[in-house]
Amino acid sequence: MTPPPAPGAIWSALPLPAFLIDADEILLDCNPAAEEFLSTSRRVLQGLPAFDRLMIDAPMEDALARVRANQSPFFINDVMVGTSDKPPQHCNLHLAPMGDQPDIVLMLISPREIAGRLGRAGAAKSAAKSVIGMADMLAHEIKNPLAGIAGAAQLLSMTLGHDDRELTDLIVEETRRIVKLLEQVEQFGNQRPPDCRAVNIHDVLDRARRSAMVGFTAHMAMTEEYDPSLPPTWADADQLLQVFLNLLKNAGQAAPKGGHIRIRTFFEPSLRLRDAAGAERALPLQVEIIDDGPGLPPHIADEIFEPFVSGRENGTGLGLALASRIISDHGGWINVDSVPGRTVFRISLPIAPNSKEIF
Repeated sequence: MTPPPAPGAIWSALPLPAFLIDADEILLDCNPAAEEFLSTSRRVLQGLPAFDRLMIDAPMEDALARVRANQSPFFINDVMVGTSDKPPQHCNLHLAPMGDQPDIVLMLISPREIAGRLGRAGAAKSAAKSVIGMADMLAHEIKNPLAGIAGAAQLLSMTLGHDDRELTDLIVEETRRIVKLLEQVEQFGNQRPPDCRAVNIHDVLDRARRSAMVGFTAHMAMTEEYDPSLPPTWADADQLLQVFLNLLKNAGQAAPKGGHIRIRTFFEPSLRLRDAAGAERALPLQVEIIDDGPGLPPHIADEIFEPFVSGRENGTGLGLALASRIISDHGGWINVDSVPGRTVFRISLPIAPNSKEIF
């Protein structure tokens, strides 16, 4: 059976995986988001049994039969959907008949984690604003008294014996640590708006990689998988560099005994985000920083971009919060997938409006 003509640009622009399934449960067609979801090209998927590649924890034969019999949409909420190379995830399914070809069913898959991540990103941005408001107060009301405490402790140490000096040295060390934390909060609060222009993202990644390889990732192997055809993004190169350095530093600290970091770039045309005003923006430029460390602690994985949330002892929890704020200021999106042995930080960015000049 020949599938109905897909509505061109609308079909390609759909941000959700979409499939056309015939009466024999064969895949007739799929959109780019579905190709990404299954990590397989449309050409390969066409003609394959639909549920050989899609493992859905629901009675799909009965659901499809109901749609065909009633010629009306059918929804399945909160079902587990897995693929051949990805673990199952919570999704909502939307099944609908295709008009003049009643045996063909359109199936949309809506991963519930996407909405959850967008909500968490908004919460992280709100938390970041709270930290900005606290920065000035912390600087003026806490840093000056701490300097006085450290000075008094140093004066006391001049008149004390060795054992007592250990206590005053501890006071000085801890006050300096707190002052350093406050300086990081000040840096977070004083982050300037991005000075955007057309930027070659691979140039920025190479700067970050070279810096990391002689510093905090010197003990690790690093490889790049760049898509050389990517157009420039619209960004502040220095701020993007700060984000990439933070992510590489996290990867290096996650695997102190060595490991492997992979930097990957690719083009994903289906990714679009809707802002608070309802306007959509395309974020097709993708950067992934992947490490084979132990992964994020499960109890903080959902809040990792919020200020003061850290998986490391003595970590400040500001590096990823700052990265999230910078990417948000660029109109982009940052998210993370983490399991033991594989953590992927993914950044999605817009294309420069005029890509003739690359800085």
